[in-house]
Amino acid sequence: MDESVFPVDTACQVSMRRFQLIEIHEQPWLPSLLRDEATDALQFGFNLLNVYGAVAPLLRGALDATRSQSIVDLCSGGGGPWFGLGRRLRGDSPLLQIWLTDKFPNPRAVENVRRALEHHIRFYPGSVDAANVPDELQGFRTMFTSFHHFSPERAGAVLQNAVDAGEGIGIFEVTRRAPSTILLTLAWALLLFLCTPWIRPFRWSRLLWTYLVPIVPLILLFDGVVSCLRTYRPRELREIVGRLTVNDYQWEIGETAGWLPVTYLIGHPRGLQG
Repeated sequence: MDESVFPVDTACQVSMRRFQLIEIHEQPWLPSLLRDEATDALQFGFNLLNVYGAVAPLLRGALDATRSQSIVDLCSGGGGPWFGLGRRLRGDSPLLQIWLTDKFPNPRAVENVRRALEHHIRFYPGSVDAANVPDELQGFRTMFTSFHHFSPERAGAVLQNAVDAGEGIGIFEVTRRAPSTILLTLAWALLLFLCTPWIRPFRWSRLLWTYLVPIVPLILLFDGVVSCLRTYRPRELREIVGRLTVNDYQWEIGETAGWLPVTYLIGHPRGLQG
């Protein structure tokens, strides 16, 4: 593994220990209705604030390096950032196909994304474990705001599964272990009280669980803070990559610039460069 491809951390961060806590929306006991409401709200926020817009050039470069015309998005939730990001990538590559997958699929939200992007996006109906992706799902793998869910051992298994399959992978996290990001999480939970009527698809149940019984904002607030405390820093991502086996991959790890930095890890087989 060539350490020279690892950029130095660009942001000064307050030292905060990583905690392997649980998030409510990923628990199997949570009713699917509430889980879907939470992931819909997250997806709305990602697109409203365009939090992953800065990673489009990185992802475009990775697709070019792997010569891939297919993306397999893991842990997609309510569709993630693919409303805006999908359009930007399709502008450069009209043949690009995007598969959305999740351990707990949210088919209604994914259908909403699919309609917006027409036939370029597809929904894999089965439950997909990011550390054991089905063989029929071939293409460059992506994960947005979800890699922090995994312990270091499981996170390594996710990367190793991509390496063993010979697929490129891109990890992107807008959450960070920093007080400023935790405060933004609180602000988003409060902003939800203003934005909920505009979240699509519209459902009366969403108004119930936001205004009358504010369970959804509480889930997002709790999970948002926990997400920040669980997120890996670039140095920790390097340590996970360093433990992989049969690792003839090129890895790029760092943070984007801007008002809301995104931590990223991108890896692909060296032999595919050209």
